Amino acid sequence: MKSLIVAATLVVGVAAAGIAQASEDLAKSSGCTTCHAMDTKKMGPAFKEIAKKYKGNAAAEGKLVEALSKAQGHPAVKASPDDIKKLVKWNLSL
Repeated sequence: MKSLIVAATLVVGVAAAGIAQASEDLAKSSGCTTCHAMDTKKMGPAFKEIAKKYKGNAAAEGKLVEALSKAQGHPAVKASPDDIKKLVKWNLSL
């Protein structure tokens, strides 16, 4: 039983790591990393600072998706609407 729990935990951890890497790769291919870095401010705030700013805000995801989709207060994003949603969810999960 114990080994089953350990195995399940490892599978979940590997899957989460794969999703995180895929999302980070999507951020790079969409041009986000031109202005944002994970931990440090570039032209825009760090991804982790954005997550911290919106932590606990239930409306944050919708607000950010709309702002990025309509280029409101942010330059136009080179990503599809679905990819923008993925990027926002990833960023808020940091």
